Amino acid sequence: MAAAPKPLRSDAARNRDKLLVAATEIFADRGLDAPLEHIARRAGVSIGTLYNHFPTREALLAAVLPDQLAALERVTEAALADPDPWDGFVTFLEGLFALQSRDHGLNDALTRGFTLATDVLEVCKQGFLDAERIVVRAKEAGRLRADFGMPDLVTLIWAMSRVIRESMDTAPDTWRRCLSFFLDGLRAEAAHPLLPGAPTLTDNRP
Repeated sequence: MAAAPKPLRSDAARNRDKLLVAATEIFADRGLDAPLEHIARRAGVSIGTLYNHFPTREALLAAVLPDQLAALERVTEAALADPDPWDGFVTFLEGLFALQSRDHGLNDALTRGFTLATDVLEVCKQGFLDAERIVVRAKEAGRLRADFGMPDLVTLIWAMSRVIRESMDTAPDTWRRCLSFFLDGLRAEAAHPLLPGAPTLTDNRP
């Protein structure tokens, strides 16, 4: 049996807490590729102290991202609890993009392919499965167009993330208007057969 890790000294514990706070703030402001030196400076410690606690960027992300992903879990739970499947689908998308619009780091984690720890990836995988339940539920209720699949949801999230990233600092609510156009086209009553050979959302992704 592996020995339990030794508890941190009080000063080391304080430094670790300051680093987590600083990392959360800087990743939210600048994204997951923000320089680690900036995080150490914000926390008021040396870069060596940062590496003593978090030897790699992946280790730091593993400590920071669970709180952001927990917020997304709450959005998913609210969507699945909504008695109206279409409203639940809308709640999920609006909640997801609202979180991303406030947090560059979460935006990056969901769309830019950063290397993440196994436990963080497992949370993301479960989030994808929950999103599929939301989509299936809305389709089975006849509210979401039947030809909308999970690859289309992935592409929609990717596209909206680009809108959010490009407008976050200048027009942070632009994504809401863009999403409203997508939603108008996704209602089952607005659906129409695709022409032979017509591109899907997935086909349009670079």
